[in-house]
Amino acid sequence: MMRARWPLVLAAALWTAAAGMDRARDWIAATELPDLTLPTSVEVVDRKGELLRAYTVSDGRWRMQVTPDAVDADYLAMLVAYEDKRFWQHSGVDWTAILRAGVQALRNGRVVSGGSTLTMQVARLLEESGTGKVGGKLRQMRVALALERQLAKTQILQLYLQLAPYGGNIEGVRAASLSYLGKEPARLTPAEAALLVAIPQAPESRRPDRHPDRAVAARDRVLARARRDGVISAEEAEATTGERVPRARRPVPMLAPHLADRVVRAAPGVPRHVLTLDAGLQRALEALARQAVEGRGDQLQIGILAADHRSGEILASVGSAGFLADRRQGFVDMTEALRSPGSTLKPLVYGLAFDEGLAHPETMIDDKPVNFGTYAPQNFDKMWRGTIRLREALQLSLNIPVVLLTEALGPAKVIAAMRRAGMQPMLKGDEPGLAISLGGVGVTLHDMVQLYAAIARGGVALPLRHSGEGAEGQRVMSEVAAWQVTDILAGLPPPPGAPENRLAYKTGTSYGHRDAWAIGFDGRYVVGVWMGRADGTPVPGAFGAEVAAPVLFQAMGRISRGLVPLPPAPKATLLVSNAELPQPLRRFRSRNAAFQPVDPPVVTFPPEGAEVERLDGQLLVKLRGGTAPFTLMADGLPLRTGLRSREAMLDMPGAGFVTLSVIDAEGRSSRVRLRLK
Repeated sequence: MMRARWPLVLAAALWTAAAGMDRARDWIAATELPDLTLPTSVEVVDRKGELLRAYTVSDGRWRMQVTPDAVDADYLAMLVAYEDKRFWQHSGVDWTAILRAGVQALRNGRVVSGGSTLTMQVARLLEESGTGKVGGKLRQMRVALALERQLAKTQILQLYLQLAPYGGNIEGVRAASLSYLGKEPARLTPAEAALLVAIPQAPESRRPDRHPDRAVAARDRVLARARRDGVISAEEAEATTGERVPRARRPVPMLAPHLADRVVRAAPGVPRHVLTLDAGLQRALEALARQAVEGRGDQLQIGILAADHRSGEILASVGSAGFLADRRQGFVDMTEALRSPGSTLKPLVYGLAFDEGLAHPETMIDDKPVNFGTYAPQNFDKMWRGTIRLREALQLSLNIPVVLLTEALGPAKVIAAMRRAGMQPMLKGDEPGLAISLGGVGVTLHDMVQLYAAIARGGVALPLRHSGEGAEGQRVMSEVAAWQVTDILAGLPPPPGAPENRLAYKTGTSYGHRDAWAIGFDGRYVVGVWMGRADGTPVPGAFGAEVAAPVLFQAMGRISRGLVPLPPAPKATLLVSNAELPQPLRRFRSRNAAFQPVDPPVVTFPPEGAEVERLDGQLLVKLRGGTAPFTLMADGLPLRTGLRSREAMLDMPGAGFVTLSVIDAEGRSSRVRLRLK
């Protein structure tokens, strides 16, 4: 009778078990899971994927995107061996481990080992629930079982890698590796991997920056277990003996902070921004910027922009010497601030003049006092050089010649060329005036580097970019004119101590010493340096050639060991001396020069009736007006002939009254009567 009932009992048991399993599956399926789309830090990375800057999530935590394949294999092996040996086999709950933990607790009267799996830990971290109460454990088990039904093991592991607590506001192995070790977790030493495995078990009490002894002890337990389980060899374990743990948190990388902020603001919601920058170069130029302002007061500021002018890619963007809001106002991005360009616009004016057929680098031009209505420009040093070649006028950065060229071109043509180069010049009034070529217009460092990049590319603009694909821009000047300007700028001597090379560069200083500039390029790279004060107040004694040019040469040296050669002259380039030029190009004459009266030569110093003391028997004489060359006479006797400069030291015959006369090339003359002592 009993034997006949056994099949019924077995069937009933199987049916009950099946019903129980169905109920369990339904119970698990009905589990309401927490949100699995974790907010992670917005990241800005360089051209190779290296982190430039990251931002905390909304609650102020560092939680960074990471996948298992981006983490060191030793770390993953140690993690699984130490926390959850059967992670890859169980379905979310390791019943064997739970049974073992229960038996150990009964035998010892206390909890000896836990039965929590990595999946259960993920469940706890997702819901931010506790670990000590039975109800909490049951909830974690249910969520863990549900997670295993919906996610692959690698997805669950990824959630742990992003959520594991590491003390303070650090979550996840990547944020911890960057904060404690100063590097990505892709390559870790066994000791580093063990430390990152150990901290999440007691994140606050094992923080190496606060409790280094506890961190070392916990790390060593993980290493011992890893050696016992064969995760690492005895030699690897031995090599870690005595390895120190980091005792301070490192800041998460914050390279190119100004540019990163602009990019993130422009595209909110994008989790990862890839820029054209080179993190290594960015780091080097930020260090150079800090060095450049060190010891120069607490308000001097700097901006540096480096780009590949062939592709238009920005390689480094340094908005200030420091991002913090100090007296330098480091939060202001000086690559985008409007400033006066000083003399750095002169190469554009010369290139346009060459294109218009107004002049050639060997053309002679008068550097002499000149008036344009009420506007009377002067050279920076208040001196005149007389008749001079345009090549020398640009290299000496003389003001009178460039204003003459601007007047002949028309200021509107200069502004139009700036806009073709992709610049956005800011004018003080509605119409541009002659002063634009001397810095009377607002520009940014980005604008100026883009202009020089166009010259370096043979006169064709290619808008500089920090991301995306580039597109060919407009032609700013002809290839020949661009080469002529480049050749002139490459002939400038380097700053003291800089290497002798063929870097084409130009410096500039704005009115009142508010802005010091240096911009240069070789056959591939272009760099711009601005120095001054962020609030626009003067920096007494700051000249572009003295403060910004050395930084330019140092920056170029950090891009590459040697300069990329400049291109050869285009075939159409006229490479001749002044005497071989066509007659109209030998001497610059503006288009309305024939209708303008020429002032006769005048001795402006010494003035009429002056009593002057000679210096070592010599007399300083200054001239104005007239046409060089000049002849100077004392009481009818020639003292100097063929003089092209408008200043000269003359040997005087002796003390007493003397009549000093000047005669120009057109035969016009004037005289002054004075007394020599």
